[in-house]
Amino acid sequence: MLQHAGGVSFKFMKSACNIAVDFIKSRGVLVPAAAHSLGADMCKELKTKVLRLQPPTANGPTAEQRSGADGAEILSCTVKALKDGHVVAVPTDTIYGLACLAQSSEAIRRTYSIKGRNGQKPLAICVGEIQDIYNYCKVKVKRELLGDLLPGPVTLVFERSEELNTDLNPFTSLVGVRIPDHGFMRRLCQMCGEPLALTSANISSNSSTVEVHEFQELWPKLAVVVDGGPIGDKSRLGSTVVDLSVLGKYRIIRPGCALSSTIDVLERKYGLSRDMEG
Repeated sequence: MLQHAGGVSFKFMKSACNIAVDFIKSRGVLVPAAAHSLGADMCKELKTKVLRLQPPTANGPTAEQRSGADGAEILSCTVKALKDGHVVAVPTDTIYGLACLAQSSEAIRRTYSIKGRNGQKPLAICVGEIQDIYNYCKVKVKRELLGDLLPGPVTLVFERSEELNTDLNPFTSLVGVRIPDHGFMRRLCQMCGEPLALTSANISSNSSTVEVHEFQELWPKLAVVVDGGPIGDKSRLGSTVVDLSVLGKYRIIRPGCALSSTIDVLERKYGLSRDMEG
């Protein structure tokens, strides 16, 4: 169903905004940040805000590279939406994700509803710093191991702590935690001051997405869509998920995009043995 503002369709307004911004940029009248700001102002009547991050200048966007008003405004808008209990779409270092506050039970329920996700499938959490993991997980590996794998395209599964919302994955004592190698996502978690629940931005059982237009049918259900451009090599594999909840062992739950490098760290550097059970 299309969102309408003043009788004008969501798609029409979106196209008009994009055309106007592209025209202004092509004429060289405004710098990119101002052009993006103008586009946001033109679309401000839309319920869903589609906000474009400026292109990165290195391999992957970083908060430092995006220190101007454009990036700051996008962060502020996204944080506000999350704090208000909404679900947002965000870029990560692997695929696009849907995020909400992990400590908000209502936001978690909304996320499952938007995706049409089976309620027995868990959501991971995303934090900004390694130290944050200790607040919500019972870690049985060396801190150095965490530093070797994170930030990066890896989800580490630990026993959950009592600090984590009991309505998040109530069917299991474990939780997966991520720190994406993506400056915007890390800064977003830091500004929220609490973990985000994170899952792929797609309807359940559909392919993972690496560009925002690929999950456009979900936009009307989201408060903010952060467009970080095409992601990575478009492998769509998602993060490698590894269970580290058993002392001295590891178990691969999902191979993902960083399997070989992850196993190399776990076995060769830290001497963990692979648990072939389960």
